[in-house]
This record gives sequence, structure tokens and C-alpha cells, in this order.
Amino acid sequence: MQINSIYLTSFLTMEVPPSVASGADSGDDQYDYDQAKEVLEFDETKAGVKGLMDSGIVHLPRFFIQPLEHRVVLPSEGSASIEVQVPVIDFRGGEGGEIVEEIRRAIETWGFFQLVNHGVPESIMEELLEGNRRFHEQPTEVKRVFYSRDPKKRVRFFCNGDLLVSKVAKWRDSVSFEYHDSTLDPEEIPQVCRKAVCEYMEQMLELREKLCRVLSAALGLSENYLSSIKCMKTATLLCHYYPACPEPDLTIGAIKHSDPSFLTILLQDTIGGLQVFHQNQWVDVPPTEGALIVNIGDLMQHLTNDKLRSVEHRVVAGRIGPRASAACFFYPSTDRECKSYGPAKEFVSDNNLPNYREITFREFMAYHRAKGQDGKPTLPHFRLQL
Repeated sequence: MQINSIYLTSFLTMEVPPSVASGADSGDDQYDYDQAKEVLEFDETKAGVKGLMDSGIVHLPRFFIQPLEHRVVLPSEGSASIEVQVPVIDFRGGEGGEIVEEIRRAIETWGFFQLVNHGVPESIMEELLEGNRRFHEQPTEVKRVFYSRDPKKRVRFFCNGDLLVSKVAKWRDSVSFEYHDSTLDPEEIPQVCRKAVCEYMEQMLELREKLCRVLSAALGLSENYLSSIKCMKTATLLCHYYPACPEPDLTIGAIKHSDPSFLTILLQDTIGGLQVFHQNQWVDVPPTEGALIVNIGDLMQHLTNDKLRSVEHRVVAGRIGPRASAACFFYPSTDRECKSYGPAKEFVSDNNLPNYREITFREFMAYHRAKGQDGKPTLPHFRLQL
């Protein structure tokens, strides 16, 4: 414990070399700096970004400083003006033809949409965000029990899933809950957020079924198509926590990326910071009261042979915080993890050949994890050279 304390305290007076802050390379700085060693020492504290902030740092550890191409001009200058907005779809009308058409337009043109009147009580949404904060704001010695880099663990706390393989770290901590085939023993969930997670996931699994039907219809398929192939039977809930950052212009909460899922449902708090890349510009997704954000994942783009697109998005770091969010990713059932998926026959013809080779979910995720979030999408690795 003393080593952890000494390590965190060492950041209090750390000065970032000007060449690093400016984004330039400096030969002398590079030779004097052992990033792998510093990252490993940080990871061994099991304190995460929250632990750094609690130690009182005023400068970012060097491995959190992003190259210039991944930094964001604050406050959101260069993001789109207010007339360009992610579609907002009112689900109050149920699953009828008008809703199907609205969702079809949204997923084909944006790959993102905000959903309101979706049936998930706001009280349950708010309690999940509070449960998220309660978990991350516990003392490090309490959270440390759940700290792990083993993706096979059903419940785990970590700072950056790709911390040990990525060139630069992101400014966030996370706790994940794996619902294999839609189930997870509640006793595995930390008491401090157990009720909140269980109640929220019950709602997510119900909403998933509705969205499976609507998305199937929007794709021109029978409404039970997506459910029948079990492509979204497993769910992972990732509760992210973004502490206030002392130097937000040097780092980022989440680097630009697309999701390695079939579908993602995101809940964000009122602070904001999410941006979507649309028509060659970054568009802010400001919080909408009571809304959930739905986006297409890489595996859905693969299945539909590029009819639907998994759109890149990112999260800006900020001086105001903490920001809390919860992303629910939907993946294939466990009995389909080793089954080969290719573009579905419904999206392939003599005039529209497959754009991707067949892959298994395990193969896809193995490559995704090995490369880490580097600002480059995962899916092109599996594209056929036609």
C-alpha cells in the first residue's frame, strides 16, 4: 500500500516536457522515459484515474497525453453547429410502421439515434448513474478487490481495457458486468450498485427485444430475424467514470472508435462530452432528458454487408466532472461465439458481393483486444480484397 501511495504522490510535482505537451517528438525525452514501466506501476496501484485525482495531481502523467491528432479543441469548437443533430426518435407509438421508417432512416444515414419514451423509467436510469458513481467513489482498498485485466471475469473494475497494449491512455475508469446469455448471478455484483445494475439490466434486456423486432423490420426482414440468429443474446454493461481533468486539452475520455458489438445502448448523465463523426465533422450529442442513445456496432455492419454503418464516436475530457455513463453492448450467445458469421445472404447478390470474409465472434474480439483502441477501426481488417 505504501508503494502505491508513493507512486501516486510522485505525480503531484511532475512536469510534462514542453515537447510532449506540444505534440512534438524530442529524442532526449524519449530516451529518458520508460512508458511501459510507468504504465505498469500505475496499473499495479489499482487506483485508476480517480486515484490520481485523489492524490492531488496538477499535471497529467505522460502516458495520458494524446498525440495532436487525437486531441480536441475545447470547448467543442469545430464540432457541428446546432442545426446538425443526431436524430431523436419518440418510441411512444410502439413498433408501428412510422417508427420503423424513422429508425431505418436514422440507422442508414447516421448509425446513431436518441430514443425517448422508450419505456425505461427515468428513476431506474438515474439510480444506475448514481450506483456507477457510488462504486467508483469508494475507497481504493474497497474497489481494488474487483480490479482485473482478465476479460473472462464476469464483474471487474479497471482503468482502460487496453492500457497495457495502447500507446496512450484515456482519462476514464470502468466497471463491467457480463450477462452471458442474458444472465449474471446478482451475488457477483458489488453490493454498492447491485440493485441499480440488476434493475437497469432487466430493462435493457426487455428493450433489446423491442429493438430487435424494429431493426429487423427496418432492414426489410421478418421481425424475429435478429432474435432468431441470437446475435444479441449476450450483454455487457460497461459503467464508465470520467473524473474532472486538470489538463483536458492534452488528453481524451475515449479516443475515436466504433463499437465491437451488434448494437449498443448508451445512457449518459447531464455533463455531456459525447461526439459522433458524421459527414466529415464531429457533432456534439448533448444530453436529452430521459433519452437513451442507440448505435450500430461493427458486427451489425459486417452482418448487413455495409448496409448499416458502425459510426466512429469519442468522449471529450473536461474540467467539470465526474461524468458518468453506462454502455450496454449486445453480442452473440455463448453457443454462437465460435460459429462463423459472414454477411447475411439477404444482403448479398450477384450485384452486391460480400465485402467481408466469414469470422467468429472470438476471432473478431481477439483481434480487437490485441490492437487496442488506436483510433483505427477493427472491421477493415476482415474486409475482402475484391
